[in-house]
Amino acid sequence: MNISYRWLRELAPGLAGDADEVAERLAALGAPADSKTAIGAALTDIRVARVLEAGRHPNADRLWLCAVDAGGGETLRVVCGAPNVRSGGYYPFAPVGAELPGGMKIRRAKIRGEVSEGMLCSARELELGHDHAGILELNGIYEPGVPFAEAAGLDDTRLELDVTADRPDLLSHLGVARELVGVDGVSLPAVPGFERAILDEVELDSGEAVAEAGGVRVEIEDPAACMRFLGAVVEGVRVAPSPAWLAMRLRAVGLRPINNVVDVTNYVTHELGRPMHAYDLDRLDGARIGVRWARRGERLVTLDGVERELEEGMLVIADAARAVGLAGVMGGEATEVGDDTANVLLELAHFDPKAVRATRRAAGLSTDASYRFERGVDPDEAERALRRALAMIRAVAGGRVHPRVADAHPTKPEPIEVAIRTARAERVLGVPLTTERLRELLEPIGLRLLGGDAAISTYRVPGHRRGDLVREVDLIEEVARHAGYDAFPEERRPTRPSAVPDAPLSVLEGRLRQRWAGRGFLEARTAAFAPEGQGDVELLNPLSSDESRLRRSLLPGLAGRVRYNQARGRRDVRLFEIGTAFAPAASGDHKPRETTRLAAVATGGVRPPHWGSETPDWDLWDARGFLDDMARALDLPARAVPRSEVEPRSDIEASLGGGLLEPDATFRLRTEDGFIAGVAGLVRAGAADAPPWSAPWVALEVILPGEPDLSDRRRLAPIPAHPAIERDLALIAPASSPASAVEGEIRKAASGLLVGLRLFDVYEGPGIQPGERSLAFRLRFQAADRTLTDAEVDAEVERVLDRLEEELDVRQRT
Repeated sequence: MNISYRWLRELAPGLAGDADEVAERLAALGAPADSKTAIGAALTDIRVARVLEAGRHPNADRLWLCAVDAGGGETLRVVCGAPNVRSGGYYPFAPVGAELPGGMKIRRAKIRGEVSEGMLCSARELELGHDHAGILELNGIYEPGVPFAEAAGLDDTRLELDVTADRPDLLSHLGVARELVGVDGVSLPAVPGFERAILDEVELDSGEAVAEAGGVRVEIEDPAACMRFLGAVVEGVRVAPSPAWLAMRLRAVGLRPINNVVDVTNYVTHELGRPMHAYDLDRLDGARIGVRWARRGERLVTLDGVERELEEGMLVIADAARAVGLAGVMGGEATEVGDDTANVLLELAHFDPKAVRATRRAAGLSTDASYRFERGVDPDEAERALRRALAMIRAVAGGRVHPRVADAHPTKPEPIEVAIRTARAERVLGVPLTTERLRELLEPIGLRLLGGDAAISTYRVPGHRRGDLVREVDLIEEVARHAGYDAFPEERRPTRPSAVPDAPLSVLEGRLRQRWAGRGFLEARTAAFAPEGQGDVELLNPLSSDESRLRRSLLPGLAGRVRYNQARGRRDVRLFEIGTAFAPAASGDHKPRETTRLAAVATGGVRPPHWGSETPDWDLWDARGFLDDMARALDLPARAVPRSEVEPRSDIEASLGGGLLEPDATFRLRTEDGFIAGVAGLVRAGAADAPPWSAPWVALEVILPGEPDLSDRRRLAPIPAHPAIERDLALIAPASSPASAVEGEIRKAASGLLVGLRLFDVYEGPGIQPGERSLAFRLRFQAADRTLTDAEVDAEVERVLDRLEEELDVRQRT
């Protein structure tokens, strides 16, 4: 959000401090300025000049030769290529020796035989806009030679505020001024050329879904998509360039002036935060305008000159015959206000944020209006914004404002009332508070005290804060922000240790962090927001169109951080993250399902390089080891199995891995009841998008239990005093039988004397029949109270062999 410091000062005359101090205060209130730009700093060499004469260049058809008064008492000759130069006009002028914002220095030059002693500048050359078709003409009367920045009101500072999605009230100069000085310190300045800031004469003709006034019928088809629609008529306007003060205000926030009527709508949007649109009334079919859903096959040419095919889910503004604009996004070219416009219909509406978002996304464009509507506009500001715009149009374009305004208002928002307990605020903030102190901090931001006592107070929330002040803790946050976080004491105060144990899941997360950090992995924190292809849960109020969903998996975000590191030359990367993934709500529920997960990605060397030996890269079996280790860490009765053995039974299980893993190089962690608790394997080369020198990526993602059992099942036992006996078994197994299945049957067959089991060889080749393979296991037997005999171990081995042959058709290799 671009904010003009001078504009703020006009709205809040009592505002103290320069632009830097204001930026610091806003940062303390939660709206930091990402940048501060001294708008006129690069224009110090530019002056205002008056063109005394303008005629065709004698040696060039497309050039003009001008006599220019730039102050100093002499007339300069300037060659100009812009067609809009005229005698008597005022323009920004760069004299010989001046430097333009882009760094170009002006020199005395001969152009087609005529000497040019300076340059008349366009908006683009001054970096004030993109218009290069003509010189930037200044409206009004000026003293030639005065600094251009001062004359155009550009000796100003532009603050680019970082406004969070829950604070749409800060998307206007009025909202920022209220935040700095409170509602009582803000007033709208009078409109130059008009005796009052607000036009008071008009009255509203209200109806539910249909209203009519000024000969125009206003209609709302779906009250859920449009809660209010105001239409005001202004007859006999004179469309022309905006006066200097209006054009200056728009340039200060980075906008290009268009004409006086359109500029008024942009001005009010940035001043009060209420987008509006002006239509050429004579171009509307049937003197009717309304809000409806688009029809299949409709087409609309928007103001950017693009012809768009409308979809049925798009919300449009329409007259009696056709769509004339995208509701809350952009108007149509067929009804735009132009030089020949005489009668204007001014529209101000309150659209549903979700409908505007769907329309904007389907159209593939974003505008100042859609940005505000998607975050929510103040329903209580509509009438004031309309009256303000009508007063400004009358001041800058003349005309007669029709005394009645059509107001279709089918839905009226219910007031929001929130209670705050004094004792609760004290406990949360850790400082003593009183009801009166709470009132001192809350009333300046527009909250109205409805009643209460020393223990609890109830406040009514103003319209501009309806979106974020809905709970008691929201009011407590406002108390902290406006008291000033730096006002809270820094000393450590007495505390009472809680008797409530930590949540088991938090304890488990802490243990896992230690475990993975001990392996040399660094913890990453990625945002839960994801693009449409990586999430199924749509955000109601996304920060950007590229992150409109909640992620279904942690791995894509983690993979992005690996790519970030590799783009900076890092080959060895080890990252892990503990976070939340989201799935659509279950049937009958309105909240999305959440699962806490651990994900890890590793690429490069398994250990630091050493001159004495080669360092191997991570491979598939390391990923398998990750799964086994997580099963032990979570104390899960689970085992890692190849992907081919088990398929997911739910969308949550299917989301593991985020679609990044190679299907034929993936293991799954399956519990005894068949639930897939995790996956690990190699990341597909296409999904990794890694540079040619990158090693393979291995990745893991595991679902953590919602209520883990943290009871310690470890038992201390003395070191065995009796020796162990080891036996090696070479087995012939079908190639389709996984080694993990064979291992599982061995453990089931053996008694408690089996204390160790390890696969140490796999062989396929000469001596082994096709479709079979040899698996060699080492079994370790030991008793705590005696030395085992060969007969006892032989019996154990025979029992194992019998079970393997019976269950898996596995026999001993001879």
